[in-house]
Amino acid sequence: MSMSAGWYLRRLSRMGPREVGGRVGDAVRRRRWRSARPASPSVTGARFTAVLPAEAIAAVPPDAAKRLIAEADRLMAGQAEFFGVDRDDLVDPDWWYDPKTGRRAPSGYAFDVPYRNEDAVGDVKQIWELSRHHYLTVLAAAYAITGDEQYAERVAAHLRSWWAANPPLRGVHWISGIELGIRLLSWVWIRRLLDGWPGVAGLFEANPVAVSQIWHHQRWLAAFPSRGSSANNHVIAEAAGQFAAACAFGWFPSSARWRAGALRSLERQLRSNTFPSGLNRELATEYHGLVLELGLAAVAEADAAGVPVPGSVRLVLLRMTDALAAVVDNRLRPPRQGDADDGHGLIVDGAGTDRWASLLATGDAVFGRLDWWPAVTGTDVRTPLLAALIRPTAPAVTRPASRPAHFADAGLTILRGPGEIWCRCDGGPHGFLSIAAHAHADALSVEVRHDGVDVLADPGTYCYHGQPEWRQYFRSTLGHNTLQWDGGDQSVSGGPFLWTRHARSRVLVADTSGAGVARWCAEHDGYQPAVHRRRVELTAASQELRLVDEVRGGPGAVRLAFHLGPAISADLVGNRAVLTWTRDGEDRSAVLDLPGQLSWRAHRGETEPPLGWYSAGFGRKEPATALVGTGFADGTALSGEFTTVLRFRG
Repeated sequence: MSMSAGWYLRRLSRMGPREVGGRVGDAVRRRRWRSARPASPSVTGARFTAVLPAEAIAAVPPDAAKRLIAEADRLMAGQAEFFGVDRDDLVDPDWWYDPKTGRRAPSGYAFDVPYRNEDAVGDVKQIWELSRHHYLTVLAAAYAITGDEQYAERVAAHLRSWWAANPPLRGVHWISGIELGIRLLSWVWIRRLLDGWPGVAGLFEANPVAVSQIWHHQRWLAAFPSRGSSANNHVIAEAAGQFAAACAFGWFPSSARWRAGALRSLERQLRSNTFPSGLNRELATEYHGLVLELGLAAVAEADAAGVPVPGSVRLVLLRMTDALAAVVDNRLRPPRQGDADDGHGLIVDGAGTDRWASLLATGDAVFGRLDWWPAVTGTDVRTPLLAALIRPTAPAVTRPASRPAHFADAGLTILRGPGEIWCRCDGGPHGFLSIAAHAHADALSVEVRHDGVDVLADPGTYCYHGQPEWRQYFRSTLGHNTLQWDGGDQSVSGGPFLWTRHARSRVLVADTSGAGVARWCAEHDGYQPAVHRRRVELTAASQELRLVDEVRGGPGAVRLAFHLGPAISADLVGNRAVLTWTRDGEDRSAVLDLPGQLSWRAHRGETEPPLGWYSAGFGRKEPATALVGTGFADGTALSGEFTTVLRFRG
C-alpha cells in the first residue's frame, strides 16, 4: 500500500509545530547518514554482568519447561508459524523473504525501502517478525533449561547470519524503531540465557560485528525516536530496548547518556500512554499487554544493573496490572478492543502458554495480588525469570479494595452476571493522540461472552498493510456491535493508521453496584447533527441483556450489526435468532430478539464487500455469522428507538 500525496497532507494536518520540526530534522539526518556512516567505537575488556541468579532456572515449573522445549525442538526442525503462515525454512532463513507473498524486500539504503508497498516489499510484518528474534530467545531459554548446546549453536549461527545480511542502515530491518528496540531486548535476553555456554562471549562482547550492531542500533534509536502523534507503543518499545541495551551492554562512551535518555523517555511515555486507571490510552488491549511486557522487562534490566528507576515507572506498571486483573473474563481473556497485531515484548515460552495469565503471575510476583484478583492456574517460564531480576515492590499507593468495573477515564465498563456473563461496553475516547492510529470506529459497541465464549464478538483486526478493503472492514462501524447511521462510519479514516475526525463519546450512566440490575448508558456525536445513544441493562435473575439504541437529530438509514463469535451457530427467523454453541462438551444456548422495525439478514464469510468474519489473531480470519438489520428512522422517538434483548438459557 503506497501512500498518496493526499495521505501525506492529511498526516501533516495532524501534527503540531514541534513534531513537524522534529521530522524535518529527521529527514536532514537521514540524508546525512546516507553517505556518512561512522564506525562504531572499539571495545576492549567488555563484560556481561547482568546474569540470572542461579536459582532462577530451577524455579521454572516443569510443565512450562516441557512446553518451551517442545517449541524449541519445532524451531530446530525449521518450523514455525507467524501470523497464520506456516514456515519450514527456518534452519537457514532468508531474512528479507516474505513467505506470504513470495516476495523479497529490496536492498539499499534503509530509508529508501518502500516498506508500506506490499507489491515492492511483500508483507513487511511477515519479514519483520522473524527478525525481532523472539524465536531465538526461546531457543536460548531451552539451552538455559537443558544445557543442550545444539540450541545455543543454532542461536549463534542465526545471529551471525542476521548480522552479516543486515549491516547498519541497509535494508528493511533498519526502517522502524520498534523493530530495533524489541530486537535489542531480545539480544539482551539471548546473551543472558546463553551465559553458561562457552561460546557466548565470542558471540557477543568479544565479537566486533556484534558490538558494532549493538552500537548502531542504539545510535539509531537515539537519533530517530517516534515523535508527537506517533508517540504510542512504538516509542515505549524504542525506549525499553534502548534502556535494556544501555544497561546490559554498557560498553560504549555514549552508554550512560543513552541509558539516562531512554529512562527519561520511558518514564514520560509510560505515564502519557496510560490512563490514571491503569488502562492503555490506545484502548487496544493487545497494546496494553505489549506495553506492560516492555515496562516489566525494562525494570528487570534496571534492577539487574543497579540503576535507580523513578517510582512513577513501577506505579504505572502496578496500575496496568491491576487494571488487567479487573477487566478479564472468568477465563482470563481481556477485551478484544481496537487493533491487535500479536506483538510481544519478550517471549521465552512455548506454544499454549497464556499471555494474560503470565502477566498476572508476574504482577503477583512483583507487586502482590489483591484478594479480588482472579485465580491464575497456568504456569510460564517468563515469570520466574523476571521475578529473579525485579526487586519486589509495594508502592505506597492505595490499590482498589474491590474489583473495578467502570474505568471512567477510558470510558470502559464491564457488566458481569450469573453463568459467567461478561459484557464490555465502550463509551471512551476514539483513540490516542491526534491520529488515533490503532483505534476502530466502534463507539458504543458491546462485547458479550458466556463462560469465556464470544457470543457478541469484537471481530478483531486481521491485517494492517496490503489489503485495504479488509483493513477498512475490520476497523469500520459496520464491523462492530453498534449502530451505523446514514451509511457512514462514526469516525473518518484518512489512511490505515490515521483518523481525521474522531467521534466523541460520553458515558451518562455506569451503575455496576451489583444490586440485581447493572446499567450503562452512553452517547456519541459521530453522526452530527444526529446523536446515537445506547442503554444497556444486565439483569442477573433472568440472565437477560437488554440494549436500547436511540438516534435523535435527523432522518437516516440505519444498519444495526451484531457479530457472533465463530463458535456460535444462529437460526434466524424474522427478528429472532436462536444461538447455540458447545463449551467443555456441554450444549449452551441463548435467544436474541432483534428490533422488529428493521429487516434482518444473516451474513457469513462474504467478500464483496467483506462482512461476517472473525479474526482470532493477526493474519488469520474465519467466517462467522453477522446479523445485520436495515431500515430507516426519521429521528422521532418512535422510529429512532431500537430494542435488542439477549436471554441466556439455563
